[in-house]
Amino acid sequence: MGKPDTRRLDRAIQQANRKLSAVQNRELWPLDGRERRAILAGLAGGGYRVARGESPARAERKLETAWTSAETRLIAEIAALTTERQRVVTEAAKAKAAKKSSSKWW
Repeated sequence: MGKPDTRRLDRAIQQANRKLSAVQNRELWPLDGRERRAILAGLAGGGYRVARGESPARAERKLETAWTSAETRLIAEIAALTTERQRVVTEAAKAKAAKKSSSKWW
């Protein structure tokens, strides 16, 4: 029995890490629709208030909350994928150990 096949999970973890670094750099492409709408609404609202000569503090808080929620979502996704990968590896190790212990040729 060879190594467990974790390529799909490794690829998903790698992609989620790329998305997380993009969100930390404030790029829009990894956001889902809800997060993208929140960011654009915050930008539009802040721009409107600045144009009227008012403080954009509430819009800035909204933007920061949206970015933080996107980061939190991606961190949770990475944790879930890592846990699943570890489960697959552990399961394969148990199967290998069971196979070795059941073969009684000496």
